[in-house]
Amino acid sequence: MATLKAVLWDVDGTLADTELDGHRVAFNEAFAEADLPWNWTPELYGHLLQVTGGKERIRFFIDQYFPLLEPPEGLDAFVAHLHKRKTHFYLSLLGSGGIPLRPGVQRLIQAIHDRGLKQAIVTTTTPDNVTALIRSTLGESALQWFDCIAAGDIVPHKKPAPDIYFYALQQLNLKAEDCIAIEDSENGYQSAITANLPVLITVNEYTHTQTFPNAVAVLDNLGEPDQAFKALQGNTGQATYVTVELLNDMV
Repeated sequence: MATLKAVLWDVDGTLADTELDGHRVAFNEAFAEADLPWNWTPELYGHLLQVTGGKERIRFFIDQYFPLLEPPEGLDAFVAHLHKRKTHFYLSLLGSGGIPLRPGVQRLIQAIHDRGLKQAIVTTTTPDNVTALIRSTLGESALQWFDCIAAGDIVPHKKPAPDIYFYALQQLNLKAEDCIAIEDSENGYQSAITANLPVLITVNEYTHTQTFPNAVAVLDNLGEPDQAFKALQGNTGQATYVTVELLNDMV
């Protein structure tokens, strides 16, 4: 059995429930600012989440619902500007403290740091979104707790491709079997599992019906000492909240 050396964190839906009350709201604010009659409801956004990456998600929406749209500046520039404005609104939401971390996340990140293990962020969201979330929830100093922030367009192919995980492992100079990935969705799971990483899943409102056949465990959240997680799949023994010791048992 390997000894755990690093934990690789997804962001959206894993660290925090950023999708429903964060990114979705910010997209709609960007659309309103641009005088577009678009409104991404929670149900529609759940459908759009099959596509990873914000710019890719806008493009998919246009292809599906407005295939004849021809902006004067060209579709690529149109999408890029919308996404830039969406990021502006999202960062404003973060700055207001409106997006808390999910149960157990702050405690586990602190515990991993205290044990001297490596941590990495592995996400399709932009680096600015990552750093803003960490600053607003964990504080400025916590940015130094992550040995690698693999985010955005740093690799050619986004999740579910494994590229971002291969990149993070290379930056950490570690083998997949010495690490564990924490994800929330099928796309993230597929990305990590294809990179040969053990994967722990914490589902959310958008992903609780998805399937994760080879995950080491599927939980409703990471749990707290006074708030037990619910194990939906896998063997977590007598544990009621995720600890470094439990993660080590999973690799």
